[in-house]
Amino acid sequence: MSTQTAEKIYKEVKALRKETKTLRELVFLILRDSEGEYKNLFIKRILAKSRSKPQFTFTNKKDLLKQISS
Repeated sequence: MSTQTAEKIYKEVKALRKETKTLRELVFLILRDSEGEYKNLFIKRILAKSRSKPQFTFTNKKDLLKQISS
C-alpha cells in the first residue's frame, strides 16, 4: 500500500468518525427527555426487571382479564 493510499484512508476514516460523532450527538439531542434525566438507581432497577422472567403470560383476552381482576 502506498503512502498516498494510506493517507487517503486515514482522512476518510477521520471524516467518518467526525460525521458519526455529529450524528450521535444529534440523535441523543432528539431523544433527550423533556422532563429531565432519570436517576441512576431507577435505571438500574428497570434494567434488572427487564432481564428477569415475566410474572404473567397472556395468550388471549380472557387470560388478561383474569390476571387483572385477581
